[in-house]
Amino acid sequence: MKLRVVVADDQALVRGGLCMILESQPDIEVVGEAEDGAQAVAVAARERPDVVLMDVRMPNLDGIGATREICAATAAKVLVLTTFDLDEYVYEALLAGASGFLLKDMHRADLVAAVRTVAAGEALLAPTVTRRLIADVLRQRRAVAAPVSDRRLGSLTPREEDILRQVARGLSNAEIAVELVVTEHTVKTHVSKVLAKLGLRDRVQAVVLAYESGLVRPGT
Repeated sequence: MKLRVVVADDQALVRGGLCMILESQPDIEVVGEAEDGAQAVAVAARERPDVVLMDVRMPNLDGIGATREICAATAAKVLVLTTFDLDEYVYEALLAGASGFLLKDMHRADLVAAVRTVAAGEALLAPTVTRRLIADVLRQRRAVAAPVSDRRLGSLTPREEDILRQVARGLSNAEIAVELVVTEHTVKTHVSKVLAKLGLRDRVQAVVLAYESGLVRPGT
């Protein structure tokens, strides 16, 4: 089954180029386009895509606001695209529910790989979204508040808690397997269970929860 993708960008030329790159892949189908945030929300609600490529600066409703609405109403993973490599956009996108953040000057192969990665929910993304950025924003948010205890963590087994800590460090499934001396398949199974028990969409949300709850602390 092909990955269903919606492309949202207010520049027709950019939007067309993104669609062309994605449609050239045998496992990806562009099922909708949008030229502003409001259209993106409507198209995502209608088409129920696996992934939405979302520009940040758009009329009517910006990409951050559209991301927030799409993540609240659908199971789509949002991959935010921008020409602005500014931490504030990363922070806002992650807190809105985005699963990825990439610059538009990436190579086409990186874009395709990012779409597949986000759809699979297997890793934190690309070089522009790192554990450091997530730790930084949470450090700022906690400057005036102590870590918030999360009762959901009590549902995890000791092994699942270990897995969550490793995910929060930004490690891939393969890296966690080496760290904990288990198979990659075992790690993938544990990660899926952790996300299900905690009611999380993907690994990005798992990392944020790990830091907000104090399970992992910035700098550790």
